[in-house]
Parts: sequence; C-alpha cells; structure tokens
Amino acid sequence: MGYTDSSKLPLGKETEYPKHYDPSVLFPIPRAENRLKLGLSNPTILPFFGIDIWNAFELSWLNPKGKPQIALGEFEIPADSPCMIESKSFKLFLNSLNSERFADAEALRARVITDLSAVAGAPVRFRVFTPLQVSQGGMRELDGILLDRLDIDIDPNLAANTELLKVDLSSPPIEQCVVSHLLKSNCPVTGQPDWASIQIRYQGRPIDEEGLLRYLIGFRQLGEFHEHCVETIFCDIKQRCMPEKLSVYARYTRRGGLDINPFRTDYNAVWPDNTRHARQ
Repeated sequence: MGYTDSSKLPLGKETEYPKHYDPSVLFPIPRAENRLKLGLSNPTILPFFGIDIWNAFELSWLNPKGKPQIALGEFEIPADSPCMIESKSFKLFLNSLNSERFADAEALRARVITDLSAVAGAPVRFRVFTPLQVSQGGMRELDGILLDRLDIDIDPNLAANTELLKVDLSSPPIEQCVVSHLLKSNCPVTGQPDWASIQIRYQGRPIDEEGLLRYLIGFRQLGEFHEHCVETIFCDIKQRCMPEKLSVYARYTRRGGLDINPFRTDYNAVWPDNTRHARQ
C-alpha cells in the first residue's frame, strides 16, 4: 500500500478521534515508492542509513486508579524499516492511549513499542520523559556555517534544481558543516507548509554555498513527506558533489503535537542528540 492510495489516508480528512485504545488506526507508508523516484530500487542496498526521530508533546494515559498521566515521548524509527508511519494516524494512535490504563510508564512503553514496530516493520525505540526532564535539556540551534547569511537574489517559486549543486574542483577536500533555517516543503496530501532547519556535514571538495542555498530554497513548492525530502537532498548532493562522507539532518517544526526529524548518513557520523531548537 502506498501513500498515493489517498482514499485510505486519514490525513486531510475529518476524523473522529478514538475514545479507546486502538492500534488499528496506525497507517503505514511504504518507503520503497518514494525511493524508486531516487533510483533506489533495492531496499536492502541503500546509499545511507539513519533514523527518523519523532517527538510527541501530547502523550497521556491513565494509571491503575484512572488518574491521567502526562509525559513527552521520543521515538526512533530506523531508516531501513520497510514503512514510515503516516503522521495523523500516529497522532490518532497516541490519543487513543488517553483512556487506557497502564500499570506504569514502562507498561505503556512496552505496548507502544510492540504496536509501532509491527507497523514500521522494524524495531522502534520509544522513551518516555517527564516535562522536567525535557526542560532541563534546554534548546540549542544546529551547529554549522549559516548559509542564510548569503545575500542572494532568487525566485522562491522555482523548483529545486540539482544543477545548482557544484563543487570547487581547484580546492582540496575539506570537512564542512553548513546549516540553513530556510527549508520549507508542503504536505503532499493537504498542501500545508512544513518548516525545517537543515544541517549538512560533508567531507570532500568545497560545495558552492550560494548554489546549495538556492537548491534548498527550491523545496518551497515541493509536496513531499519530511523523510523523502531529506533523502532527496542526500542523494542529490551525493550524486552531484560526490563527497567522500555525507550526512543530512532536518528538524521540522511541530504540527499536531508531533515533530519529525529525519537523519541520513553514509558514515559513522555524530548521531543526533535530539535537542530542540527555538522554533520547535
């Protein structure tokens, strides 16, 4: 089943929120369909590995006495899982926990891991945090050279053009980390805007910064899921600029109590620590 089967997608439709625990509302989206567009026909041979980090800010359940409990949830779905999980169905599932009694947070965690792993087709990691624990973690912007400092003329209505991705062949390889807060795409079903900050680390010939920024701004008109946007950026840079090492990490702003933060890399890069930034 692909996400193009829009008749079955809960996203963009009026939906009655479940009044009882219901894992059947979870809707899988096979990754293979979007990866075919990138020329990735073999799901066991990918040019990257990584995770999709989800943060849930509206997590609640009942203790054995019926008293509501609240927490924040962190989920990690492996990038090589056969399926993503459609975001509205994820929200519906989390809300279905509101009236379910659990012995403790660990019992909740075990149940949720079982349900999500079955839908994703691979083991999903889930951690539960109190608001105090999350607040102590603070916020921090992504590290790197800010591409947004560049004063460029651009038509924001132009689509992303891979020909903008160029390297300086006269320069020796470098290690570089660049960041932009200007990434925007649109939900492929509802057309709602999705805003993100993106961090790109690479080792190789210097990538032309103006061209890279223009390319990233070109995603403003694209209707695509977060995960596929990051994989497209990764594959385009890898193909056009041929870095020896590459990682791409995007942190999207929250919608419906959830944010999604895909990370893709082809080397043993520093793993994201899931620290929020100001817009999240």
